[in-house]
Amino acid sequence: MKIGVLALQGAVTEHIRSIERAGAEGLAIKQVQQLEELNGLILPGGESTTIGKLMRKYGFMEAIRAFAAEGKPVFGTCAGLIVMAKHIAGQEEAHLELMDMTVSRNAFGRQRESFETDLPVKGIEETVRAVFIRAPLIESVGEEVEVLSIYKDEIVTARQGHLLACSYHPELTDDYRLHAYFVDMARSYKQPVQNQ
Repeated sequence: MKIGVLALQGAVTEHIRSIERAGAEGLAIKQVQQLEELNGLILPGGESTTIGKLMRKYGFMEAIRAFAAEGKPVFGTCAGLIVMAKHIAGQEEAHLELMDMTVSRNAFGRQRESFETDLPVKGIEETVRAVFIRAPLIESVGEEVEVLSIYKDEIVTARQGHLLACSYHPELTDDYRLHAYFVDMARSYKQPVQNQ
């Protein structure tokens, strides 16, 4: 199992460590052609506008859309969640537009208002340790999106089929179970049957 971490910005090495603890191989992805060897892809945190610009510059927008269109799992954390959203509150243009959700940037305040909490996540037995840093939140979701966790009445983890997104940084703790959940999603991915 090979899980890539888009290595344009953000906590790439921490994600790779969590992926490897979850029993898969983690790879830093810097070139579009590397996507071909992956079973799943993580879009890490950072600054969503900068990530969007770099993805456009290096040809990742269409490549990641095609990757997701094949049914391969994509997981966005913090800014990665914003990049995956179909709509960003207060902005005309979104980025990948993969997940049917509207997100709000920096919804939990500035850096000094960062915090950690134990979060119940549907599909994971015990609470997950979540680190919120200038975190976005999911304002609303479409019918096909399943809400996996809520913090103070706000959606902070969601899944739409093979797409997973969270407002926080699961890679900044020793709790790798959300990564293990994503690795399981990648394991269950089936190559689409080609029409004869």
